[in-house]
Amino acid sequence: MPSYKAPLREMQFVMHELLDVQSTYKALPDYAEVDRDTVDQILEEAAKFCENVLMPINQSGDEEGCRRDEQGQVHTPKGFKEAYQQYIEAGWPALACDPEYGGQGLPQLVNSALYEMMNSTNQAWTMYPGLSHGAYECLHAHGTEQQKKTYLEKLVSGEWTGTMCLTEPHCGTDLGILKTKAEPVADGTYKITGTKIFISSGEHDLSKNIVHLVLARLPDAPKGSKGISLFVVPKFLPDANGEPGAKNQLSCGSIEHKMGIHGNATCVMNFDGAIGTLVGEPHKGLNAMFVMMNAARLGVGMQSLGLTEVAMQNSVAYAKDRLQMRSLKGPKEPEKAADPIIVHPDVRRMLLTQKAYAEGARAFTYWVALMIDIEQKHPDEKVRKETGEMVALLTPIVKAFITDNAFIATNEGLQVFGGHGYIKEWGMEQYVRDARINMIYEGTNTIQSLDLLGRKVLSDMGAKLKKFGKLVETFIDQEGSRKEMSEFIDPLADMGDKVKKLTMELGMKAMTNQEEVGAAAVPYLRVVGHLVYAYLFARMAKIALDNKNSTDPIYKQKLAVARFYFAKLLPETAYQIRAARAGASTLMALEADLF
Repeated sequence: MPSYKAPLREMQFVMHELLDVQSTYKALPDYAEVDRDTVDQILEEAAKFCENVLMPINQSGDEEGCRRDEQGQVHTPKGFKEAYQQYIEAGWPALACDPEYGGQGLPQLVNSALYEMMNSTNQAWTMYPGLSHGAYECLHAHGTEQQKKTYLEKLVSGEWTGTMCLTEPHCGTDLGILKTKAEPVADGTYKITGTKIFISSGEHDLSKNIVHLVLARLPDAPKGSKGISLFVVPKFLPDANGEPGAKNQLSCGSIEHKMGIHGNATCVMNFDGAIGTLVGEPHKGLNAMFVMMNAARLGVGMQSLGLTEVAMQNSVAYAKDRLQMRSLKGPKEPEKAADPIIVHPDVRRMLLTQKAYAEGARAFTYWVALMIDIEQKHPDEKVRKETGEMVALLTPIVKAFITDNAFIATNEGLQVFGGHGYIKEWGMEQYVRDARINMIYEGTNTIQSLDLLGRKVLSDMGAKLKKFGKLVETFIDQEGSRKEMSEFIDPLADMGDKVKKLTMELGMKAMTNQEEVGAAAVPYLRVVGHLVYAYLFARMAKIALDNKNSTDPIYKQKLAVARFYFAKLLPETAYQIRAARAGASTLMALEADLF
């Protein structure tokens, strides 16, 4: 069975040394009292919950899966309901929620750190509260006063859970062709009729009520995505006291039998005239739903960070213990029958790949979470706006780059275990299976790549990208004359120049042929993702060099991982740049009927 120990020192390094969150929060009135000790205490308590409650039911939950009975009720694996009860009793759902609705009012970054640990220990279970928090965010931003009064306290406490219902059998990402209908009723409510598929946490036994956020069309809706409205549709209609009342006309038709995340109920949901209320304005449901979708995209990045970390921890432990062959330089442990496999260069490559992708993802996701805190809470509107633009630019990279890397990292972990990695009892094959879905849902990674290149970069002539570039240039200017930083600064500067040139080139091509965007988008996101990581690893290397005389081993580790990243992982960009420049012609030349 796999093991896990929360990487608290790593988390503290990113929060306090890389990001200096305490100084940032002093400028945000709502978080001015959030200091280092408070953050560290929360992380320590969260670690205990994740290690002692969630980790023991991860593998068993995967093996047991969810079960739907003849009445359509879905039962989660053994221990899931009890773990959820402990979760809400400890107040974890309320961590980053508005105190007006019973929340603790702590920063999103602290909540993200909690979710990293929860995803390391049980991604399938974590999806239940994760989607609930997204539903809270959506209703908090766009709900009516009555909806907020009815639902937010219940979602904040965890007493009720939430979902988002987008996908239909005939449409996935292309929501403009969805068919679910919303018929107005005289009392101001709507009857929702249609079928939604792949609904994570759609039906289960963890909470007293499930609040579905459903996309549907009104009778007068224009065609396409401009005709989509959003509705809140509870499993049980709240009664006069706000408690679950009559059963709504909706049901779980079946649960999907999936490759991974078996402990989460992925449901086909049937709405048969279910009563719902409109969220936001008619025909503008995507605007409201994007609050939840963007939160989910960042959350999927956290899922993949969690899996990368736990896979890496178990790979390292196995590599230190497994004996096989001798070091190429001669026996390292001659008293044993063979050396542990961690002495072999390619095993080191696999382990360091996992470690670099874990540390890069942690720095990246925590940085974005801190920017979300600034975007939401900074007193200066201009700062909020500019920070929001940076978050918008980086969100598709968080989702796609980190999930791609997690699939690489978990596969490397399985390979470290060799044949044992392919065997269920060791747990590594579950991480590979669980990681694979993260590249697909909440907008496939191709969609994220198109969003980055088409909407976030080319649509504003690279304005948002230039703002990120300015951060990189400022750091280069500050550290460029420091000789011991040259091994990081020189490739970072080179990478920045290459991204500028590639972006201009693709922009020119797109003016005459939009398919050039589609052909280049995926490699382009990989290139920009590596630029972000190169920037963050260079910053972490600087901190390590500043503390090179410290006895804390983390600085030596940081320097070694940064060097590995620049030497062994960043060179991927050479291939990706050539692939992006190769254009659309070779992809589109072959007629469909010749495939």
